[in-house]
Amino acid sequence: MSMVIVWALSWWYGAGWKSVLLGLKERLALSYDYFSIGLLASTLFAPFRQISAGRVQGPIGIQIRAAVDKLISRIIGAIVRLILIFVGAVWLFVQSLIGVLVLVAWAFLPILPVIGFIVMLSGWVPTWR
Repeated sequence: MSMVIVWALSWWYGAGWKSVLLGLKERLALSYDYFSIGLLASTLFAPFRQISAGRVQGPIGIQIRAAVDKLISRIIGAIVRLILIFVGAVWLFVQSLIGVLVLVAWAFLPILPVIGFIVMLSGWVPTWR
């Protein structure tokens, strides 16, 4: 019986903990890839969904209108990308925080039945007020 407990605890604090850590690392990498934060940051001021971003030929009025259209498209693109970068960063922070809490809880989870048994023997009962 004690060999089973030793094996279980060695797995829990060895390979099990490593598996939880690798799962957290994989989830963070998937979220980073999903939000494409690096790509969004590198194309921050690129035009947003603009079909023709090339050079415009014609009278000065048409060229000014094309320049204003490009400027507006770049401003909209920057705003949308900044929002997505912010949301992605917040989501990565939340995932990291939850991951750290899971790793800390993973360390104390095998001890909880022992604590529960000791509390049961002491006769302590939680009171709700």
